[in-house]
Amino acid sequence: MWFFLLSDAFTFSALLITYGLVRSAHPAYEGAADAFTFSNNYWPIPEKVFEAVPFLHGVNLPLVFVGIMTFILIMSSVTMVLAVEAGHRMDRKNVEKWMLWTIIGGLTFLGCQAWEWAHFIHGTDSGTVMKFLVNGEWIEKTIFGANLSVNQYGPPDFAAFFFFITGFHGTHVLSGVVLNFIVYYNAVTGVYERRGHYEMVEKVGLYWHFVDLVWVFVFTFFYLV
Repeated sequence: MWFFLLSDAFTFSALLITYGLVRSAHPAYEGAADAFTFSNNYWPIPEKVFEAVPFLHGVNLPLVFVGIMTFILIMSSVTMVLAVEAGHRMDRKNVEKWMLWTIIGGLTFLGCQAWEWAHFIHGTDSGTVMKFLVNGEWIEKTIFGANLSVNQYGPPDFAAFFFFITGFHGTHVLSGVVLNFIVYYNAVTGVYERRGHYEMVEKVGLYWHFVDLVWVFVFTFFYLV
């Protein structure tokens, strides 16, 4: 598990370093929040892009929702610690309880990430006026949402990195939820009690803590820088 996590750490490090290099090659946008000049490749301000919260339409709450997502994932890491500790004590009941809470935390995070993706793709209601240089002439066009080729928030690289890095991490979270469910099922059916140890809980716990730690770096690089 440690060898796997080390190799995965190199992968995430490469992605985040590449993001940092591409980000540093673009000037930060300092103009009005509702208009970007696409040709100049202004990099968007994260707190201007990620300022929406479900059920609070029209209310600007910069990074509040992604902060809630981060809190949920960190708390799921806490419940995983409690599950591992209960396993050391051969406390089957508490292993089941804390593993279940960890699974719920992971699924909640994935649900939040799905909403964030949907909102990012849909874009704002008003869209963003962007200027394109076509055959020597400047053309203004209102862009709504984002995809891999163009997005209302800034250069295409911004959306490409957002989809790839957060999607790659989300895939890890989904894998972790599946592993957690398998461990939970084995605990409920008494597999680990018959083995005489709960070592697998600790192994899966290492992976889950790694996923949580990586998100802290993703959050710092992508949303705060």
